[in-house]
Amino acid sequence: MANHRIWAPWRLRYVSTTNKQTGCVFCDKPAEGEDRAALIVHRGKRCYVILNLYPYTSGHLMVAPYEHVGSLQEIEPEVTAEMMDLAQRAIRRMEGTYGPEGFNLGINQGRVAGAGVEGHIHLHVVPRWAGDNSFMPVLADTRVMPQSLEETYEALEGGFG
Repeated sequence: MANHRIWAPWRLRYVSTTNKQTGCVFCDKPAEGEDRAALIVHRGKRCYVILNLYPYTSGHLMVAPYEHVGSLQEIEPEVTAEMMDLAQRAIRRMEGTYGPEGFNLGINQGRVAGAGVEGHIHLHVVPRWAGDNSFMPVLADTRVMPQSLEETYEALEGGFG
């Protein structure tokens, strides 16, 4: 019997590795104390802005509250307001830096909704360009990222004032 590889475009190698982190990444990263290493581009009073370690596009970031809360309906109104304010500021920063043609903003609440980190609510801010979802992810199980996370950090850090 031949050994056949099942084609599964949703199963990207970097996400399906066995090096899964224990604990909560959204609690652990701000506590590290080294924002550049943690990819935190801005800290607010109740929330912070962090680059996505596995970005969908260059500039993909997330806004997360410091408090470990698992659902939108559980967070205080002041936290929700700061999340939206930081998302607006992130969009303005990316418009000036990258000139995207649009944005996706989203919260995946619960595993069935696609939440990779279920216990800590966070808001994705994803800049989009026409044609940014090319044939590469479909045919080659590969994402083309024109900018490294380090370059993205340099481009976005400090622009939330």
